[in-house]
Amino acid sequence: MNRPAGMPSREQVLEFIQTSSKPAGKREIAKAFGLKGQEKIGLKKLLKDMAEEGLIDGKKTAYQQMGGVPKVTVLRVVAIEDGEPIAEPENWSPDAPGKPPRIVVKEMKGRGGKRAPALKRGDRVLSRTEEQESGLVAFPMKKLPARTEGMMGVVEIDKAGKAWLAPVDKRIRQSAPIKDVGEAEAGQLVIAERMGNSERAGLKVIEVIGDPLAPKSFSLIAIAKHGIPQTFPDTVHEEAERAASLTLSEEKREDLRHLPIVAIDPADARDHDDAIWAEPDGQGGFNALVAIADVSFYVRPGSALDKEARKRGNSVYFPDRVVPMLPEILSADVCSLREDEDRAAMACHLHISGEGKITKFRFTRAIVRIHHNIPYEDAQAAVDAGKPPEYLANLWDAWKALADARDKREPLNLDLPERRVVLNDAGQIEEIAVRERLDAHRVVEDFMIAANVAAAKALEAKTAPVVYRVHETPSREKLIALRDYMETLDKKLALGQVIKPALFNAMLSDVTEEADKAQVMEAVLRTQMQAYYGPSNSGHFGLALDSYAHFTSPIRRYADLLIHRSLVDAYKLEQPKPSGSLPDASGLSEKDRASLQEIADQISQTERRAMEAERDTIDRYVAAWLSGRVGENFETRITGVQGFGFFATIVGLGGDGLVPVSTLGGEYFRHDEAAQTLTGVDTGMTYASGDRVQLKLAEANALTGALKFEPVDEDGNPIEQRGRRSYDKRRGSGGPKKGKFKTGKRGRPGNIRHQGRRK
Repeated sequence: MNRPAGMPSREQVLEFIQTSSKPAGKREIAKAFGLKGQEKIGLKKLLKDMAEEGLIDGKKTAYQQMGGVPKVTVLRVVAIEDGEPIAEPENWSPDAPGKPPRIVVKEMKGRGGKRAPALKRGDRVLSRTEEQESGLVAFPMKKLPARTEGMMGVVEIDKAGKAWLAPVDKRIRQSAPIKDVGEAEAGQLVIAERMGNSERAGLKVIEVIGDPLAPKSFSLIAIAKHGIPQTFPDTVHEEAERAASLTLSEEKREDLRHLPIVAIDPADARDHDDAIWAEPDGQGGFNALVAIADVSFYVRPGSALDKEARKRGNSVYFPDRVVPMLPEILSADVCSLREDEDRAAMACHLHISGEGKITKFRFTRAIVRIHHNIPYEDAQAAVDAGKPPEYLANLWDAWKALADARDKREPLNLDLPERRVVLNDAGQIEEIAVRERLDAHRVVEDFMIAANVAAAKALEAKTAPVVYRVHETPSREKLIALRDYMETLDKKLALGQVIKPALFNAMLSDVTEEADKAQVMEAVLRTQMQAYYGPSNSGHFGLALDSYAHFTSPIRRYADLLIHRSLVDAYKLEQPKPSGSLPDASGLSEKDRASLQEIADQISQTERRAMEAERDTIDRYVAAWLSGRVGENFETRITGVQGFGFFATIVGLGGDGLVPVSTLGGEYFRHDEAAQTLTGVDTGMTYASGDRVQLKLAEANALTGALKFEPVDEDGNPIEQRGRRSYDKRRGSGGPKKGKFKTGKRGRPGNIRHQGRRK
C-alpha cells in the first residue's frame, strides 16, 4: 500500500498499527511513511505524545492502539467454550478501557504439522492475533511453561524483614522470595506470580485469600490452586431463574407419580440425581425403574447455562462445600429429586430376568414424585431388621439377581477404602474415618450400572452419538511391569492369554497372607489405565462391560447431560414448548455432534482436576486432624517404595507420608524397583509395598497435607539415625560388593530389629 511521504498524523499512525499484518514498531512506522533523519526524531516524539494521551501503548518495537491487542503476544486460556479455547492477553494494562478482550484460539499444530494436544484452561501460548469479522482470533506459535503453577502459599517474613512464599503444594519443597508483597501480611494465604520468565525472578502477590488455617479454608486452597470456577456469571444466574420457572407437560410426559420410587443417598447429600423402584414380574424376574433428573429439559444446548456447565465439566465435592456444575436453584432444588415433590425425570425402564440379565429397556420423559429420600444407613437398617417396607424388600430382591449376574461377569474386585471427613457447624473436624461399605451402596450402584449400560446400548441401536465411559485394558508395558513384580513373589503372569479382570481377581484370591495381598492389590491398581470420556468405544475393562456410558448423574456430570440429549433425539422424546427466553431444543446440537471428541477431552480433564482437588483437600484435613498427635506411633501400610525411602498411609485413616531411607538405621539399603522393596544389606531387613509397619508421626503439615514418619523398633522406640545413608538401585539382594554402592558415611551395622520383614 502506497502511503504519502512525510510526518504522519495521529489518525494515520493508528490506521497503520491496526491494519499491519506484522508487529508495528517505530522502525516499521518510519519505513511505511518514508521517514529519515530528523523526521525519525519527530516520530519518536509523536509516539511518546500519543502514548501519554492514551491513544497507544506497547513498546517501541511493537505498538498497539490503547485497549488493543499486540499482533504477537502471550495469551492465557481462560475457558473452553464449544470445544474452542478462549484466551485473554496475559499482560493486559489496568489502565486500558474495559475488560480484557476474549480471543478465540485456533488449533495448535505440533511438530511436523501434526495435531498438538488440546489446550486447556490456564495454558499460556505465544500467539499471532488477527482481527476477523467474527472478532479477534489467535494462531498459536508456541506453548509456554506455566507461569503461576504452584504459586499459592503463605507469606512468611524472615528476621531480615524479607518476604517469602511458603508453598501449600507438598510437591514443592522450597520457599520462594517475594519482591512485591502488596497488601498481604505475614501468615496470610496468597496467590502470587513470577515477575519475570526466569526461575530466579521474584514473586508478586496478586491475590490475598486470608487465614490458611481458618475453618473451611482447605477447600478454598484447592479451589484456587486448581483454578476451579467458583462463582456463576450474572447471565447464568438469570437464565437459571428463567429455566426453573418452566412448567412440565403432563400430557406429553409419562406419569409415574403413583410408583413408590425412592432415592437412597448419603445422609449429607447436597443433590439427588437418581431414584429407583422394582417389583416382581410374577415369572421370577423384575420390572424396574431408574429415574434420573431431567436436567436436559432445563439446560438447553448453546445457552449460557450450558456453556458454563461445560466449562466446569462436573461438580466438585469437598467436606465443607460443593462447587456445583449448575446454579443452586437447579442443582439443589428444581432438578433434585426431592421427596413428595413433582419432578421432571428421564425414566429408564428395565426388565431384569431371574438370572439378573437386562432383557428389555426403554427410555421416556416422565413426571415422578419421590416416595422417600432415604440415607444409606437407614435403608440398610430397615432391611437388616428383617421387616423392611415392601418397596425396599423388592429392591433388595431385584438387586440380588443383578449381583449374581455381576459376579458371573467377574468385574475387577479391588477393595479401595473411601475416607470420610465429618465437620461440626464451625467447620472443625469431628471425625475422620473410612466410610463403611454397605449392601445399600451396592444396591444403588448395580441399578445405576444397569441403567448406564442400557443408555449406551439404546443409543448404539439407533447409531446415535455416544460419549462412552472408557476404561481400556492395561497396556503391555504395564502388564510386563506387573509380570516382573509377580516373579519377585514366585508367582507367574502369562501374557499370552486374553487379559480380563478375572485374571487379577484370581491373583488376589491366590494370595493368603494379608501383607502380600495388600502388595498385590497395590500392584494391580498401578497396572490399571485411567478412565476417560470419548465418542469411540473401547469398552470398560474394570466393569467387564462392552458398552458403558454415564447416564445417571446429569446434575453433577456434563457427560451424562450429553447422553440425555442424545436419547432425546434418538427416541424422539418430548421436546419442550418454545419459552421465548431459552433455546427450544433439548437434544444434541449439530455443533456438539461435530465436536464430541473435543468436549470429551475437556470433561475428562475437568474430572481429573476435580479428583486432584478433592484428594488434596482430604489430605489437608487428615494432616490437620493429626497435627495434635505428632510424636505418636501408628500402624501404617507401605503404599510405595523408592530409592530415597518409602511412603506409608495410616491404617483406617489415610494420609500419605514419607519415611526417608536415611532414617532406617545404620546400614545401607538396596532398592529393588520391580519388587518394590528396600532391603538392608547387613541384616536383610526388608520394607515392601503392602507391609504393615509401626511408625512414629514426625510431622503433619495442614497447609500442604504432607505427613512425615520415622521408623521405630519393636518396642516403639525411635531408631537412631546415623547420618547419610546410601542405597543401590540395582535389582536383587545380598551382601555389599565392591563398587556396587554409592559413597556415603556409613555407621556400624545396626542391631536394632526393624518392623519390616526379613527375607
